[in-house]
Amino acid sequence: MITIETLYSLYQTNNLVTTDSRNCPEHSIFFALKGESFNGNHFAKQALDLGCSYAVVDEPDVVTDDRILLVDDCLKTLQDLATYHRQHFKIPVIGITGTNGKTTTKELMASILSQKYNVLYTQGNLNNHIGVPLTLLRLKPEHDIAVIEMGANHLGEIKELVNISRPDYGLITNVGKAHLEGFGSFEGILKTKGELYDFIRLNGGKIFINMENPYLKSIAKGIDTVPYATNAGYSVWGEILACSPFLKLCWYTNYREGHNEAQTHLIGSYNLENAIAAICAGHYFGLSASQICHALEEYIPSNNRSQLKKTEKNTLIIDAYNANPTSMAAALNNFQQYDAPRKAVILGSMKELGDQSEEEHKRLAFNIAESNFDRVFLIGEEFRQINNDYPVFGNAESFIEYLKEQTLQNYTILIKGSRGNHLESIIPFL
Repeated sequence: MITIETLYSLYQTNNLVTTDSRNCPEHSIFFALKGESFNGNHFAKQALDLGCSYAVVDEPDVVTDDRILLVDDCLKTLQDLATYHRQHFKIPVIGITGTNGKTTTKELMASILSQKYNVLYTQGNLNNHIGVPLTLLRLKPEHDIAVIEMGANHLGEIKELVNISRPDYGLITNVGKAHLEGFGSFEGILKTKGELYDFIRLNGGKIFINMENPYLKSIAKGIDTVPYATNAGYSVWGEILACSPFLKLCWYTNYREGHNEAQTHLIGSYNLENAIAAICAGHYFGLSASQICHALEEYIPSNNRSQLKKTEKNTLIIDAYNANPTSMAAALNNFQQYDAPRKAVILGSMKELGDQSEEEHKRLAFNIAESNFDRVFLIGEEFRQINNDYPVFGNAESFIEYLKEQTLQNYTILIKGSRGNHLESIIPFL
């Protein structure tokens, strides 16, 4: 069995890591991970043939080459290597988690900090037990700071991720109902997200905290805090100037310094908290007001998050990356206040809610009825379990067939739902 120290010495001259046998650049190390429907051990030889310098495996019978390195557990070894590598760096590492807004906050924070520093940050949604170590293994001596996003869908997962990434600073955007199937309850969600605070508390770090969130305040005792809010009275705070459709905000560090305005490309008043959190971190790390405003104004969201798209037929507000009861309510409330003559909503079901799925979808249907939108379309089998007056489609494919026959035109349309509904596939038909 190869030791982490020996593996790390190989990594230093072959410092690209891959878990995909189809992506094997030169001077890289392939980790043969396993999943429900795949076993990377079977592709170790292929990875070497395609360009990898080494392959790390955990099944002895595939060791047919001295470049194939045997370990007890490939995933654990990948995580241990990432932690060992991270501990060679003295730069600030910021860990971000939360039920909603963590990716947008991470992107905004990275955009702001990049005005002054060389920032390593999580790409896309690589925020789990595999993505976090892969992100850390991209750390290079030239980096000044790291922003690591951490997601969770079951108890104890944030504890695992903070032990891998060992953050110096922490930020929980908020705590709401998501992945109830894995957490069991809201209390389980709060406990798991709070594992970030637990690590910071034990290791003498600091947290950026929304002081208007009572749940976060209740678990932040004993930690050095950098506060922010959306009302006056804190070192960094901000308010909405306009949101039609893009968020324009005014933010302050203190009254003596005056106010700062930024016109963003973010849709939704709920993004104010995400922006203020990122501003707070930027201000703490010495970014000027002009640098922060420039970063906020230049950032353009992607990955079907709060995007505005005008087609030949309609205006689309696309927020189809993910959905849970908290984010769905915020999106509907924001869209209800949106000024448009004809409004339609296309909502995908909310996944991973466990025993509370039916109740939460009933609550969602009630909220929709109260909003008086011109057209409503529901996608997902979960909606078939509830009584409502809206057309329900089992999946995106069946809704596309409907759109081919019944064209939607001259509407402003909110598209929101969990990723499992594949709502992005309907966009070309709108």
